[in-house]
Amino acid sequence: MSDRLRPESTIDLAASAGTLLGVLREAPPLTHCITNAVVTGFTANVLLAVGAAPAMVDIVGESGMFAGVASGLLINLGTPTPEQRAASVEAVAGASAAGTPWVLDPVAIGALPVRTALAQELVAQRPTAIRGNASEILALAGLSAGGRGVDATDSTDAAADAALSLAARFGSVVAVSGPVDLITDGQRVLRIANGDELLTRVTGGGCALGAVMAAFLGAARRAGVDAFTAVASASLVYTIAAEQAALRSTGPGSFAVALLDALSAVSAADLAAGARVESGAL
Repeated sequence: MSDRLRPESTIDLAASAGTLLGVLREAPPLTHCITNAVVTGFTANVLLAVGAAPAMVDIVGESGMFAGVASGLLINLGTPTPEQRAASVEAVAGASAAGTPWVLDPVAIGALPVRTALAQELVAQRPTAIRGNASEILALAGLSAGGRGVDATDSTDAAADAALSLAARFGSVVAVSGPVDLITDGQRVLRIANGDELLTRVTGGGCALGAVMAAFLGAARRAGVDAFTAVASASLVYTIAAEQAALRSTGPGSFAVALLDALSAVSAADLAAGARVESGAL
């Protein structure tokens, strides 16, 4: 592995994440979400649980203005109705003008033409972060036709080159979600091996992570922390909370409730004790 692909410190991620979580909870970042209709309520509850302030503003004529005052923005393409498509373009323009960090979640792109075209239009506006499963990241980079709807048919490592390509082309932090999350800014790379399979059995498990990343980016902007650390911190907090929730669950229903409780309670000490973070070649 070349030196340029080494993270500044894998050991320090847990400490950085704990500090940033404290910043977020002290001053809840207003997190603007244009997200899919299936997960709106769950996403809002996840943001509230972790300590952020959610706002689901997806109306044309309001979304751009709101993105300009928000701390962070999520654009999720899960149910891209005509109104949401226009609101997303407007919100990204507002965020870009105001310097608001934003996350693109290109849900189910590849074979589906409407959302794929929109994803390509939006990624050209240089999102602060891109979060998707391996098949979505490969499709966004033009290297595959996508997965099976919202489900990935490719491994995280199979999307590593695509993640590096997107990071280099658009200056974004790219997070590939899977059993092991891969996060890169094109110079550094981390693999986070925390989490639980039950996240894949709750509607919105991945989509809500994109919102948490937007919240952490908002807190990081206030704290002067770089986007790579913010995105990796969000992933670590979310996946360790998922592990804690799984221990108290008997199935997907109880897990969804326990995840909210765990996100509310997860601490810097939990992150330090439970983090499984590695560096590795892309």
